[in-house]
Amino acid sequence: MRIGEVSDRVGLSLRTIRHWGEIGLVVPSDRSPGGFRFYSEADVAKLELVKALRPLELSLDQIRELVETMDAAAVAADPDEVGPIAARLAMYRALAESRVETLRAQIQGLERLSREMRTIEGDARHRAR
Repeated sequence: MRIGEVSDRVGLSLRTIRHWGEIGLVVPSDRSPGGFRFYSEADVAKLELVKALRPLELSLDQIRELVETMDAAAVAADPDEVGPIAARLAMYRALAESRVETLRAQIQGLERLSREMRTIEGDARHRAR
């Protein structure tokens, strides 16, 4: 796939996709003789993963480390490698769980605010009758 197709499919700007390629986060699988970037399905999946990781408020370097760790976990067979990989994954999982809790608290606060506004709006309409 060319970068425009990937951009439409993943919902990322061309600039973002190019930047992530330039810093080695998600490098296109191939280039044409004219320099056009070509992305495989695996590249698209990695772009979607990185996009999903952005709300965790990780730096791009941290995301690169996490993606590399996930890739290593998928193929690790040596017990000496598995322990450190699992520890890094546990650290990132804890970070994700913490972010989920923060977002839940924000959602609850916004729901409370919405209920209060609905009540105030209803009271105002009732008084105006």
